[in-house]
Amino acid sequence: MALLSVDAGKAGWTARGDLGAALAVLPRGATLTLMVHGFRFSPFEPAHDPHGHILSPSPRRDCWKAASWPRHLHLDRPGAGLGIGFGWHARGRLDRVAARAFDAGETLAGLIRAINAARPDLSVTLMAHSLGARVALAALAELPARHVDRMILMSGAEYRDLARAALAGPGGRGVQVLNVTSGENAAFDALFRLCVPAPRLGDWPLSAGLPRLPGWTDLRIDCPRQRALLRRMGFPTRPPATRVCHWSTYLRPGLFRLYRAASGPEGAALLARLDAALREALQDPRPRVFSTAPHLA
Repeated sequence: MALLSVDAGKAGWTARGDLGAALAVLPRGATLTLMVHGFRFSPFEPAHDPHGHILSPSPRRDCWKAASWPRHLHLDRPGAGLGIGFGWHARGRLDRVAARAFDAGETLAGLIRAINAARPDLSVTLMAHSLGARVALAALAELPARHVDRMILMSGAEYRDLARAALAGPGGRGVQVLNVTSGENAAFDALFRLCVPAPRLGDWPLSAGLPRLPGWTDLRIDCPRQRALLRRMGFPTRPPATRVCHWSTYLRPGLFRLYRAASGPEGAALLARLDAALREALQDPRPRVFSTAPHLA
């Protein structure tokens, strides 16, 4: 199975397996997907280990949110690229965990440097949920150019200024970002803003979007027009089934088909097409239906 688990500890990263061997067997130009969980997981607490939950190909069955990212990305199938589940200690008070996410990001950057040193030919995608988005963006801010190709951020718990800074640095050069949001997450965005204040007064979380940032694509899955566009592109998904859900950006049926394609060999072309189609659709003068969450420039 093309899956490896890696943990971020005080002394750096530790692989639960042979990373060198896993990299060595990949064909030239293969894809590598780094998956980063969010709040309330910890690889150091068995009851909350993400490698037995969303980062496992066979997750525990006693939790309705335990949808296997590796399995839905088809990383368990012949010919798949390598998947790496990145675990970090994300338990405790939200503000303390949010601060710790920057340290986890530095550790993730070290892992990505090691991967690039061994296999600079690989196409690397970072996929992250919730506070995992802060980890992923913090890693990007620490990296040289051409270490990461694409990012998929789902209900990301991070502020726009910090995302802009990460994309403006060397590590963000040429990176394509798919920022997947929904109004179902509005309550969690409000909690994030309350417990983890923005460094700059007036900044907003990633749910507000960054429509004019090059390489950045905002996708709102609670918007009927954007869902219709996805359906026309071959990625149908259903409307929201509830008003409040922090996990809909990976639990919603059909979305992993999009994530598989975005992280695959043709991901760069797909994201370029999606971005162009969304920009054209949102210029349509007809009224648009969005959630109550802000969507600012």
